[in-house]
Amino acid sequence: MVPYSLLDLAPVTEGSDVGTALANSLDLARHAEQWGYRRFWLAEHHNMPGIASAATAVLIAHVAAGTSTIRVGAGGIMLPNHSPLQVAEQFGTLAALHPDRIDLGLGRAPGTDRPTIRALRRYSESADAFPQDVAELLHYFEPAQPGQAVRAVPGAGIQVPVWLLGSSLFSAQLAAAIGLPFAFASHFAPDAMDDALALYHREFTPSARLAKPYVMLALNVVAAEDDAEARHLFTTQQQSFVNLRRGQAGLVPPPIDDIEAWWSPVEKAGVERALGCAVIGGAETVKRGISDFVTRYRPDELLLTANIFDHEKRLRSFEMAAKAMAPL
Repeated sequence: MVPYSLLDLAPVTEGSDVGTALANSLDLARHAEQWGYRRFWLAEHHNMPGIASAATAVLIAHVAAGTSTIRVGAGGIMLPNHSPLQVAEQFGTLAALHPDRIDLGLGRAPGTDRPTIRALRRYSESADAFPQDVAELLHYFEPAQPGQAVRAVPGAGIQVPVWLLGSSLFSAQLAAAIGLPFAFASHFAPDAMDDALALYHREFTPSARLAKPYVMLALNVVAAEDDAEARHLFTTQQQSFVNLRRGQAGLVPPPIDDIEAWWSPVEKAGVERALGCAVIGGAETVKRGISDFVTRYRPDELLLTANIFDHEKRLRSFEMAAKAMAPL
């Protein structure tokens, strides 16, 4: 069976609030644990009213404390926003609290806009130092050596699985060069997926952390009682994507009946391209769509995500997706 995991953005919906969003994330994680999901990952985004996971390590601690067996991690921490030492200390602490349950995924993008980058006291050029920052971070997780001037406490000598995340050839090449597992952001930027996967497998160099290539692909999955209902629920994610492109990022909107009347042809084309890796439908449609995706791309693991307005329907969608994964 292909392992399946879950990516959550702690969505804050219209008419709701951050407290409810965080409670819903923990509730979803507890259900995901029961449904056989391997990991529950949270993503770092800043200055986005509809996403409550900005303090990613804090939320990971909350979710890990409220669950028992599921791995909890970052998908990801945007390393240009942080010093490698601080990240090592945070995730070393998390791994000490929850042994063998914490994952650290690293991204190169800032996850926000330029004014917010400045507010984070970082610089857009920080992304240029990403390979060096990754190497420094990995060093902090190694056992401390005599005379080592700076060490991560906690962190040194603690086993924290580190992933590289990306939507381009850059991170695929870096992950291959240093022998790390690679998660591709196919759920919103699938254009370079084929080339990135081929490069990663072709150039992979075994390391002490990973003996052979390991790829996780992200996939949008919205499941409902029938295809029409699923397409209706998916309009929430479609609206959110367009609103972001319009510079109008806000709370997560409810689904609408006529998406065609809401967006322009250019916006529709952009969404269909960006969200091309999506399986939307009833039980049989979702089962077939996931199977086709796995057959075509051969991931070692799937990372399922869904931006659904109603929490109960979101739970139901992930439950149906888990059932669709079982025979694969």
